[in-house]
Amino acid sequence: MSRAESKTLKVGDTAPDFTLKAVGSEDWHLRDSRGKKNVVLAFVPFAFSSVCSAQLPSYEAELDRFKDLDAEVVSISMDSSYALTAWSKSMGTSFPLLSDFYPQGKVVDLYGVRHQAGMAERAIFGIDKEGVIRFIEIQDSPGNMPDNENLFESLRKF
Repeated sequence: MSRAESKTLKVGDTAPDFTLKAVGSEDWHLRDSRGKKNVVLAFVPFAFSSVCSAQLPSYEAELDRFKDLDAEVVSISMDSSYALTAWSKSMGTSFPLLSDFYPQGKVVDLYGVRHQAGMAERAIFGIDKEGVIRFIEIQDSPGNMPDNENLFESLRKF
């Protein structure tokens, strides 16, 4: 099961802007995508966990489909950039993995997706080129894997 709103956001809201460190220590800014491309924010609970380690490679395998829909995939977790660098290398991902480590969970809280156990929920936000949230899917359990086809179906409507 999943839900289509967070504790703070719903479809139709403007996506809150943020800047986080990406693997490689570069800053990634949501605002840089405005007017250029759609963005898929994939919040994940933990680097190296089994479901997260299956979810991110599923996006990597579909990067051409995302590109065809003018969308960039970005993953966000509360893990340190050091852990995310090792995780990215182990999985062979090429899209941005962002660290919401310090202050711990600032963007997770901004998007209203902190799990009651303290980590990020498994949540997907589809944001159009104007910065409007057009898709939200938050898994009821961190052990549930999102269905990429639901996301692609939504992106085709942006």
